[in-house]
Amino acid sequence: MTNVAISVSDLGVRFRRNRRGRRSIKSMFASSSRRTPKGEFWALQGVSFDVRPGESIGVVGRNGQGKSTLLKLVAGVLLPDEGSVTVNDGVAPLIELTGGFVGDLTVRENVRLTAGLHGMSKKQIAERYDEIIAFAELEEFQDSAYKHLSSGMKVRLAFSVVSQLDEPILIVDEVLAVGDKSFRQKCYQRIDALLAEGRTLFFVSHNERDLKRFCSRGLYIRDHRLAMDSPIDEVLAQYSADNEA
Repeated sequence: MTNVAISVSDLGVRFRRNRRGRRSIKSMFASSSRRTPKGEFWALQGVSFDVRPGESIGVVGRNGQGKSTLLKLVAGVLLPDEGSVTVNDGVAPLIELTGGFVGDLTVRENVRLTAGLHGMSKKQIAERYDEIIAFAELEEFQDSAYKHLSSGMKVRLAFSVVSQLDEPILIVDEVLAVGDKSFRQKCYQRIDALLAEGRTLFFVSHNERDLKRFCSRGLYIRDHRLAMDSPIDEVLAQYSADNEA
């Protein structure tokens, strides 16, 4: 297991369909671990796989099958109801990018806050601050309140901060689908550079070209389970065939 970056074993997580309701203590004690209480469903169940350091994994599947949930479990944002997720290296999560930023703080203050929360030291933040701002193309907005930025500016800033982290595992969830063409190209180049350093990539996307560009192996999530774990070309071919059926 020493040569494993991510180990997922019999993973399962369930959610409520009606988020307004809450499970009673009585219902929690009455239900067994294999029985789904009324109003709940398994977002993922029985998922197992290992990822070696330096691998580039693409996760595919229809909307609502649990792809983003899987990434959040690997990132530690969610906890499983069954099974386990073991991550043996630090994670740089490019998911829900703009979460954690504070609207009333300036761009400058948000960079320091967010980078610090992700584990950057004050020295690292100072050394990389100019590059973060330049990559995000926000030189003229450093002292503007974050809430006054456009949605595109917010995404650029968030990607720029998180992609500066030194963590060995990069988790990416559809972030390349946002922003204009020139910024997406910058994102491609940044991810290429990170992969060239030997980072591990865990990547969710509906873009076949992006998946083939970055990933060598694919995981196909179907009916909330892992249906296929194979080379990315084979996984994409099966996914396409299933969608055409």
